[in-house]
Amino acid sequence: MNLIISIFAAKSFFNLMETKVVLITGASAGIGLSAATQLMERGVRVYAASRRGGNSQKASSGVGELIPVKMDVNQPEEIASVVAQILKENNRLDAVICNAGNGIAGSIEDTSNEEMRYQLETNFFGAVNTINACLPVFRSQGYGKVIATSSVAAVVPIPFQAFYSAGKAALSIFMQALAIEVKPFGIQCCTILPGDTKTDFTSARKYAEKSQSTDSVYYQTMKKSVGRMEKDEQNGMEARIVAKQMADQAMRKSMKVTVVPGFQYKVICWLFKILPTRISLWVVGLLYG
Repeated sequence: MNLIISIFAAKSFFNLMETKVVLITGASAGIGLSAATQLMERGVRVYAASRRGGNSQKASSGVGELIPVKMDVNQPEEIASVVAQILKENNRLDAVICNAGNGIAGSIEDTSNEEMRYQLETNFFGAVNTINACLPVFRSQGYGKVIATSSVAAVVPIPFQAFYSAGKAALSIFMQALAIEVKPFGIQCCTILPGDTKTDFTSARKYAEKSQSTDSVYYQTMKKSVGRMEKDEQNGMEARIVAKQMADQAMRKSMKVTVVPGFQYKVICWLFKILPTRISLWVVGLLYG
């Protein structure tokens, strides 16, 4: 009997040691929550970070679980505390997925410095804060995966959402540079570029204060442009489709450097690379200008 108990105890211990551990930000809804749930069902222990927290979940079968943690990516001390908690409870961290983000609309001229910084703070610096907190762990382990959610808007400049595009473009370039720097330490990097996706992101979008005034020379064009974008988003891909690509990369032995979910968005990104800039901007202007 004692031998049987010892065998089961050893088996449980090795199952725990083999269980992948992932930290994902922006995991209370949309793509982030879907990715966290999919990873949980694949047997991953997922720390789902957001500013509002959430409910714990267990996989329908296996050892996977979702552990909600309250964390603001703009507060480095909160990130450090969560990473310390993960290490204390697991003694490892296999991957971090930086998915937290927000959006602000309005013309460049109508957007204040404070509003510009608000847009870049979470979408770019929040990801950088989270990644920097995880890199020492990955280096000490000799392995680790960094996944970040950028956007097709990093390739296609979106008028009246210029600072969203700029932040996502900065994140994409940052991730490529990071991939080169950390490769000697066994760390992999992957950037996900979703196109229009049906999530709560649309209803959560903020507007620059001045852009809401009918006195703005951009008011009518801005409203039309953002309205078209919001319609495209609400008729876009399901969050689970993008989340599956994210989860797939987290589980791969060797990640892709860049992933663009959806055939049409792959084509759009390819065209923007080969077409003259003047033509590309003319097309975007027809759609959203």
